[in-house]
Amino acid sequence: MDPAQPRPVPAATVGPVPDPDPVVAGSWLERLRDWRHRTVARPGFQRWAAAFPLTRPVARREAMALFDLVAGFVYSQVLLACVRLQIFDLLAPGPMAEDTLSERLGLGREGAERLVAAAVAIELLERRSGGRVALGRLGAPMVGNRAIASMVEHHATLYADLGDPVALLRREGRPAMAGYWPYEAAASSQVESPAALSPERVADYSALMSASQPLVTQEVVAAYRFDRHRCLLDVGGGEGSFITAVAAQSPQLQLMLYDLPAVAERARARLATAGLARRASTYGGDFFNDELPRGADIVSLVRVAFDHPDERVLRLLQRVRRALPDDGCLLLAEPMAQVPGVEAMGDAYFGFYLLAMGRGRPRTATQLSALMQQAGFEPARVVPTHQPLQTSVLVARCSRA
Repeated sequence: MDPAQPRPVPAATVGPVPDPDPVVAGSWLERLRDWRHRTVARPGFQRWAAAFPLTRPVARREAMALFDLVAGFVYSQVLLACVRLQIFDLLAPGPMAEDTLSERLGLGREGAERLVAAAVAIELLERRSGGRVALGRLGAPMVGNRAIASMVEHHATLYADLGDPVALLRREGRPAMAGYWPYEAAASSQVESPAALSPERVADYSALMSASQPLVTQEVVAAYRFDRHRCLLDVGGGEGSFITAVAAQSPQLQLMLYDLPAVAERARARLATAGLARRASTYGGDFFNDELPRGADIVSLVRVAFDHPDERVLRLLQRVRRALPDDGCLLLAEPMAQVPGVEAMGDAYFGFYLLAMGRGRPRTATQLSALMQQAGFEPARVVPTHQPLQTSVLVARCSRA
């Protein structure tokens, strides 16, 4: 098999998700787990496990894991403070005396000491000899990383909505995140159409998507060879960050971008600045209500589907199928649910993030493949990525049936 070719999804993961097997549900393994959880829940057992030498390491590890869930918001605010104070860039040239760092941060000695101590504890910074402070294991990747820094800043809005998670789950009130996304705000308005949004209305969200896009783009471009195609249409392509990266990988590939008119206008200017004016065409419209431009043999949907409910995603996929020739294919890239090793990212993080956004949900590869098949595509294939935490990739060819 050509290593560049996407790998088929195992048969068990394609098609409708089967109902749980009642025999398996009552298996001895599940009964054993139930017994374990009942035992661990008893205060007396917890005290014994914490004191007994053989179980003490496990008890401590479990206690720390639970404490990290409780303290997670505090950790995120330490990171936010470091980003806003540009502490990672300050330390990028090398270790700095803590007194000097305190002066540069403008926090006062006590404030700087408290921040440094917290950042060292969560490995954003580390202490060096002679009272110096340096970048830590988790802080070093933050240097010059506009993508992560932009997302850290953006999360201040999300955290405000999560202040009362029960109210959010009950859909009480309108989350601030929903208003941040101009497309959704217009879609729910009685007086404004998404396609009529002005450049000013889309500027903040478009800038955030462009800043954070490299996290996903790097994974997709490393996983899939676009040079086997003649023309790529990127639907919901924002300001063109994704097709700019693909253009560098595939110099002969023609490029098309489709987004809201105001976003497409911003993309046109950025693509011209990148020297792609002759290779790239931009189109403005509403992909839920307007037909997509034709001429591409591959369409990409990068971080688009999970923002919308099933009925909208199906409508979009059907428009994609109509825009493609019979030998065309669709590439869909976004964080997905139930990905082995990163389950918390899909169902916990993105589950609540998209709830605050107002609609959409993380889906499994199986669920997305089923939607693609309904829209006229063959069963999707998984293309492995280096960092499924950032994104997973599905490719589906047009069905001729």
